[in-house]
Amino acid sequence: MDKFQTFTGIVAGVDRANIDTDALIPKEHLKSIKRTGFGAALFSDWRYNEDGTDNPDFVLNKPETKAAEILVTRNNCGCGSSREHAVWAVVQYGFKAIISPRQEDQPGFADIFNNNCSKNGLLTIELSDMQVDEIFQTLEKEPGVKATVDLENQKVMLHASAGDQVYAFEANAAVRDKLLKGLDDIALTLQYEADITAFERERAV
Repeated sequence: MDKFQTFTGIVAGVDRANIDTDALIPKEHLKSIKRTGFGAALFSDWRYNEDGTDNPDFVLNKPETKAAEILVTRNNCGCGSSREHAVWAVVQYGFKAIISPRQEDQPGFADIFNNNCSKNGLLTIELSDMQVDEIFQTLEKEPGVKATVDLENQKVMLHASAGDQVYAFEANAAVRDKLLKGLDDIALTLQYEADITAFERERAV
């Protein structure tokens, strides 16, 4: 897994709550036994017409946001089934971070989806309802606006024409460390290889 680095990218917003994993990648795209090639299936029911042509009204088909790297949604993103393919599709499309609002009774992201994101180098960022509202308002006025995501300092800077809109966020410390170091679960375990080997040697006696 690559180290997560500060980057600046185009922001695209899908203004819906409870986007489930079947919306992120419908079940008919889960037949492959490989872990690649899922980017084209992201949001396929919304992104394509019945004849397979692009739906011009969907945000990822618009020229200003087709190359987006930051996705903004409403709360409870990634609910539904536990399919990891949903995260693969988001990452393989080209997104590096997702922003959603946390409410008192509703998380920004469903738990399993959130965990799958951290395992695949995709940063999930929770902001307040008011902050996400402000971002969507900016996206409406300025399609194609860019933002800088800085995980080291835990902030997002939306580069609006009226000036930068800066949003601080708090990432899980363990996830933040893992992403910054580019460690997947196996690499994380291998950091303790000497201790594991010593333990096994002692148990074998």
